[in-house]
Amino acid sequence: MKIALFPGSFDPITKAHVDIVKRSVTLFDKLYIGIGVNSSKQSFLSIEQRQQMLRAVFESEPKIHIIAYEGLTVDFCKSINANYMIRGIRTVSDFEYEKAIAQMNHALAPDIESIFIVSKPGYSSISSTIVREVLRHNGDVSQFIPKEALEYLQANHVSAKRP
Repeated sequence: MKIALFPGSFDPITKAHVDIVKRSVTLFDKLYIGIGVNSSKQSFLSIEQRQQMLRAVFESEPKIHIIAYEGLTVDFCKSINANYMIRGIRTVSDFEYEKAIAQMNHALAPDIESIFIVSKPGYSSISSTIVREVLRHNGDVSQFIPKEALEYLQANHVSAKRP
């Protein structure tokens, strides 16, 4: 069975994330979306909120499983029997950063292969960091996040204007 992990913070999920997932899921028997817990980082949404939001976005896809994890991503891959790690690349700087991480991961776990998926040009400027900043200032993020996430944010009283 081909099992992959798409790790990230997903704080919140963006249309760019969804694009990477949709393009990845057909390649694998099972795709985990792993929400990395980073206790030193101030999150916009709680882990539970992010899990609920991701489940709402991907509820119709049986091959996708949403799970939070702590620690080294390669260790988590081993715990779920994932031999592949999906990473989205938006820019050249993303590539340099992700390449360094992939090489370190390969040194730690040579049997786990990193797979880079280049974002579609229309999504290259979308990041969770920018979306959070727009949300903090009550801006309209509807063009950057999936409608299920927008509905989730609105239902949970997070400002996310609709056109």
